[in-house]
Amino acid sequence: MVPGPNNKFSMMAKKNNLLFPAIVLGLGWAMRGHFGHEWGASWAGAMGALAVLVVSKRKDWALRAPALAALGAIGWGAGGMMSYGIVIGYCRSISFVNSLYGYVMLAVIGGLYGFIGGGLFGLGLESSEENKPKWSGLIVEMFVGGFLVWGLLIYQMEWFMTPPRSELWAGCLGAALALGWFLYRNNFKRAIRVASYAALGAGFGFAFGNFIQTVGSSAEIQYNWWNVMEFTLGFFGGLGMIYAVLTREWPKSVKPSGTANWIAVIFLFALIPITNYFNGFSAAQYASVQLLIAGLSIPVLAILAILIWKHVSSKDDKLMKFGLPVLLFLTTIHYNLFAYIRLGTFYKPFSFRNSESLYLFIVAVMFAIWHFGLRKTNDFPGRNTSVETWKRWGVILITLLIIFVIITTISINIHPEMPGAHDRF
Repeated sequence: MVPGPNNKFSMMAKKNNLLFPAIVLGLGWAMRGHFGHEWGASWAGAMGALAVLVVSKRKDWALRAPALAALGAIGWGAGGMMSYGIVIGYCRSISFVNSLYGYVMLAVIGGLYGFIGGGLFGLGLESSEENKPKWSGLIVEMFVGGFLVWGLLIYQMEWFMTPPRSELWAGCLGAALALGWFLYRNNFKRAIRVASYAALGAGFGFAFGNFIQTVGSSAEIQYNWWNVMEFTLGFFGGLGMIYAVLTREWPKSVKPSGTANWIAVIFLFALIPITNYFNGFSAAQYASVQLLIAGLSIPVLAILAILIWKHVSSKDDKLMKFGLPVLLFLTTIHYNLFAYIRLGTFYKPFSFRNSESLYLFIVAVMFAIWHFGLRKTNDFPGRNTSVETWKRWGVILITLLIIFVIITTISINIHPEMPGAHDRF
């Protein structure tokens, strides 16, 4: 999109470009909070990746949309193995050292979500005919790196972050380091940048969201503040991811693979929902009607997604204007339906105290941004910006640490010892 004479419209368009993926991934991560673990996170990751593609207006990326969304799902889902409940307990401590440790470790965990999620998705975007990644080699390197770092830090050095819970954060750290080294030595600089900004956003969002939770809980305001924390992780992670994508020029993408796209469609619209269905619902907890509706929604929406992709996959204009947005909203509404069924929303009185009461409102905001703003643009809305430097990132990280010191100081002075508080040291 080339800025026109109406600077006010141009500024609004830029805000929409950034806000849309942020809101989408934020909503996905909030809904992920009701399912948890890798498969819940993968659904959110797919939503975030599709939102970036909707904003980007790149036909070469759109032709590979299912495969790229699957990479986003796998990358953001990988961190779902990490435990962080007790780390939030450290943030509730009235000890400065323990509370600061909690906030910094939440930033590390959120950063690992974002780095792997943004890195794999960015690698898919940067793949070109001149520089194709060796995916099999990358998978092996990430697995070996994760296993070695996990074994070294946890079993040899005993650097525990979340005792007595799972310490698989170290495995994710090893996988992230292996991914970063692969991107660096193979000259995927744009993918490294997407990984880095997604990590920065998700890390800040996780820690800041927990600060909001602490403030809300200490004020004794009845609300699902935990879900707010999950939303901010996704919101800022999505913001970092789309910022990195839109502020660089990208090479022409590798030619789409029909086989890879169809496998990805099945993965996104059948396998992920089926897995969340079996992990999130059980006959002992839910009425037969709820189980039936959730179960029937999977083949119905999967078939619908298959028909849509078959109809638009070879038609550039329909794919950009109709196909991608519909697939995104189909994914979002399906996940929202699952969340509502799991929470029994249709069987209890409406209340704004329940965070899920805002989900449909957020979906409406998403639709409004797309319909009144993004739908009217035709070209990639990005541009080149200043060169990244180590000094720039040093300033960013020091600033981030100062912010954590400030919110820790505020946190320990606004409440007495809170329920669920823990001291690490």
